[in-house]
Parts: sequence; C-alpha cells; structure tokens
Amino acid sequence: MLLPVNITLGVVLALLLAAAATVAALASLGRAREILLAGLRAAVQLAAVSLLIGWVVRSLPPLLGFVALMYAVAVRTAGRRITRNRTWWWAALPIAAGVVPVVALLLLTGLVPVRGIALIPVTGILIGGALTATVLGGRRALDELTTRRGEVEAGMALGLLDRDARLEIARPAASDALLPGLDQTRTVGLVTLPGAFVGMLLGGASPVQAGAVQLFVLVALMAVQAVAVTTVLELVARGRLHRV
Repeated sequence: MLLPVNITLGVVLALLLAAAATVAALASLGRAREILLAGLRAAVQLAAVSLLIGWVVRSLPPLLGFVALMYAVAVRTAGRRITRNRTWWWAALPIAAGVVPVVALLLLTGLVPVRGIALIPVTGILIGGALTATVLGGRRALDELTTRRGEVEAGMALGLLDRDARLEIARPAASDALLPGLDQTRTVGLVTLPGAFVGMLLGGASPVQAGAVQLFVLVALMAVQAVAVTTVLELVARGRLHRV
C-alpha cells in the first residue's frame, strides 16, 4: 500500500519533524535547528526531483548532468562535515574511488542498463553510502589523531614515518564507519526490510526478485564503503585532509 499524498501526510510529517527537533533541543544535543532545516530541505529537494525526473531520464545529457549534480552535492556535504578548511574538496576522491568502479562494473556486465530510470536510483544509493562512510571514517580518524597526538609522536620517535604512525592510530577508529553497513547486511530480513526490497514488492516484483535486488544493493554498498573508508583514511594519514 502506498502512502496517500494529502493533507494528513503533511500534518504527520510536520509533527514527526517537530518531535525530532524538540527531543534534540530538550536533550541539549545541539542539532535541533539542523534537524528542522534537513527536513525542510528534503521536502523541497524531493519535490523538485519529482517534477524533474521524468525529463531527466529521457536522454543521456540530462541524465549525466543529474548524476554529476548528485556527486557534487555529496562531495561538498562530506567534505564540509569532515573539515571546515580548504582541504574539504579531497572528499571527492574517496566517494569517486568507491562508486565509479562499482557502477562501471554494473554497466559493463549489463546488470544495470544505461537508462535513467535504472541508473539514477542505483547510483544515488551508492553515492549516499560512500558519503556516509567518508564522513564517518574521516571524522573518526581526525578525532582520534587529535585525542591521541602523543601516541603519534611516540610512534615517530620509534622510527615510524608520519603517515605510518597516523595510520596505526587512526585505522581502528576509521573502520567503525563500516559498522552501520555491516549491521544492516547481517540483520536484513530478520530485523529490517530495506527500501529496495519494499520498493520492488510495491512495484509488482516477486519476493525472489526483490530479495535479489536488495542483496545486490547491500553487497555493492559494502564494496563502495570499504573503498571509501580506506581512501579517506589514507588521505588523513598523509595530511591531505586535516583541520588545522
């Protein structure tokens, strides 16, 4: 059953958004304003996409332009979450390193056709996964290096290169960025029924087809996120991404 697009839906969404912001404010989480802005921004963006998607999928140039826009927004979002200085643009590398090989493999094998109706959702899911992994990996690595700066210096005193000392300290923390994807994959079908599975069922696919698509999405996401975390960790270790 699909959600009806009516006043009731709008009221419920507004109440849920207000509840989320209120809880964050009462708990002094410091994110109440961000929650409100994120919800409003999501509504505007999804409304725009809903109006434009029919035109975008008709030909290759607007399709590629839309994919490029998704990538650019992901890079800026991830980069600015990791650091506020000019090194934020390095976030482009881990996102591309994770997404491009997987999308290329899917296109070359014919599993995903070069059509907007297929390419945009798949690419969007993968870019979103790479964004999350890049942000979590980059932030955790930089936080760990700040907290344990003395251990980095001790490693260098023992003869390790700066990069190697940073890697030893930051690697365990950065690897935590893989945990959400791992837990989602481990519990799929038992705890959660993710969006791709439910969407396929609502679209008329058989349960087997829906399960195959969801499995493909989860495995592809793990590959994308592993590459993204590895790349952002290397950038932090080499000092390309920093907060100074």
